[in-house]
Amino acid sequence: MTTVHDRVESPDPQADRDSSADHSGEARLTLLGPGRTFAELAIGVLFAVVFSLALQLAAGRMHVDPGTNVPAALLNLAVAVILVVLFALIGFGLARGWPSWVKVGGAWAVLTAFTTLLFAIPLQASRFFLGGSSVDNTFRLQYMERMAATGSLTDLNYHGLAPYYPGGWFWLGGRFANLLGWDGWAAYKPYAITWIALSSVAAFVLWSLVVNRRLAVLVTLVTVLAGVLSVAVDEPYAWPSSACLPPIAVLAWKVLRRRDRAPAWTIVLIGGYLGFCGITYTLHLVFGVLVVVALALLAGFLDVRQGAAAGEVTRRLLLRLVGIGALTALLSLVTWGPFILAGGLGKPNVAAHFLPDSSANFPTPFVPGSVFGVLCLAGLVWMVVRARRQPVALVLLVITAAVYLWFAVSTLALVVHTTLLAFRFVATIDIALSVAGVFAGVELVRAVGRQVRPVEVAAFVLAFAGALAMVQTSVGSSMKDSIGLAESDYYADGHNAKGQHDPEKDGAWTGELIATINTVSGRAPEGNVVLSAYDRLLCFQPYWGFQQTTPQYANPLAGYVQRNAEIRHWADSATANDLLARLAANPHEAPNVFVLRKDGDSLVMPIASDSFPQGSPVHIDDVRFSPKLFASPRFVTREVGPFAVIVER
Repeated sequence: MTTVHDRVESPDPQADRDSSADHSGEARLTLLGPGRTFAELAIGVLFAVVFSLALQLAAGRMHVDPGTNVPAALLNLAVAVILVVLFALIGFGLARGWPSWVKVGGAWAVLTAFTTLLFAIPLQASRFFLGGSSVDNTFRLQYMERMAATGSLTDLNYHGLAPYYPGGWFWLGGRFANLLGWDGWAAYKPYAITWIALSSVAAFVLWSLVVNRRLAVLVTLVTVLAGVLSVAVDEPYAWPSSACLPPIAVLAWKVLRRRDRAPAWTIVLIGGYLGFCGITYTLHLVFGVLVVVALALLAGFLDVRQGAAAGEVTRRLLLRLVGIGALTALLSLVTWGPFILAGGLGKPNVAAHFLPDSSANFPTPFVPGSVFGVLCLAGLVWMVVRARRQPVALVLLVITAAVYLWFAVSTLALVVHTTLLAFRFVATIDIALSVAGVFAGVELVRAVGRQVRPVEVAAFVLAFAGALAMVQTSVGSSMKDSIGLAESDYYADGHNAKGQHDPEKDGAWTGELIATINTVSGRAPEGNVVLSAYDRLLCFQPYWGFQQTTPQYANPLAGYVQRNAEIRHWADSATANDLLARLAANPHEAPNVFVLRKDGDSLVMPIASDSFPQGSPVHIDDVRFSPKLFASPRFVTREVGPFAVIVER
């Protein structure tokens, strides 16, 4: 029976000279040595950051009015030029005689330009990233604003609590905002685009460890396209771990299959990746660990089947898993340690109470109704056919199977009234199948091209046309609504990218609300605890919130249900003095600022509660305060549009 080999056989078995110059034992495990790997990661990421910011600055100077097709036309032209140059160099070997550093630097430049322009040009008129300040971006902008206002890891909303959602990415974002001298919300867009760009360079370097450079560029390009088509990039803090999982998994397979000593640096690289997941996106940490453990079990099974002693195999694999796990745990505790020490793991948690259509249905991106569907279908076939001989195919098949297993277990978790947020892994399977499709296509072209020379030209044309079609579909369809929100949502000054200031919209009053709170309270923004009926207010100033807008994003340490009960208790007060007494007796830090919505003779504060498994798992109740409750010298009231701003002296 044919078994899985340790060596990664790509459809182009001869790696570029620069990828295989080192013939040491470590180079036989990876195509790059440790020094070159870490140097390329460091220098490549730095290059991507600088080049991406320069491109964003240039795109921001276009000054094209939103709502026109001009940005799309310019983007399509830019992408077409990039793709023609890239595929011509790869397909026809035009760069064969170039120095190694030119080819590697050129790959960084192409990938950075491609990923940056995909977002910078469509969003050139807006200061917001995809999605504006709507839906989940309300939470993300609030986190950025919080981290820009403090140098410590803390909860995004509740004062004095250890953070629940890993804040590593947002903490760095806060430093980025401080470096620019910008507010956190304003720095989010350039920071997000820069991370997407540097993630592509990092993925290229990691792929260069296990396949030749030309394939590494192609699969990285398709990885970006998969992320854009599935709009997974709207979570820029989750995108790096999604994009880099496949090459890390292939490296892990090679390390686990190696019967002699595995180089320590490869263990560090795998553990470092999983630890990075731990400080940025917990779901990817759990999924990454699942994939590595599954690969270890499969490697052990194959070794024992080939005659190796079970005890020796178990010891070897356990030692490597312990090394990976130790570094993973150490890094993850940077963000998770304070929450665990505060007893957060034992608190009620509804973060996974969400079941959209994309979680209820198994993902089937291989339906051949589009260019991407055909690519994924080819990838599925290639993985199944080649899994026994191609380690890359085997690893991608394991990732695909793990995603389907995750969906199945997530469905079974409904029995205990929760999910595993399976929809967050749609991008993972899209990446795995589309990357496999690239390997399938390259292998087919090389096999047929030996007999029919024009096949290479046809492959160039098809690759260019398919990639361009996917880009145009992404901008014109997948990202269209998100771009629209970025252009229509209101900034902190009460205007949007279109220059609109509609008093009928809550956002039009943002600037005046902020000015009123800061003036009347006489405190720095981070010195105020606000109970706000306008959920986006905290996106633009680092006020502490008494209550998170949605229970799914609330810190389990905060006592979400108890806080809702406290708000109702306050509204039931008989007099202003009674309200003041109840605020003073509140077990949590009481708000000193109320931003309530005027509604007839009442002041309304909407409060949310978990309504899972409803499609929209948040139920809203209006809690009504009588204005007489604030008729005390201790309160100062100012009317701002549809809101009443009430500050306790």
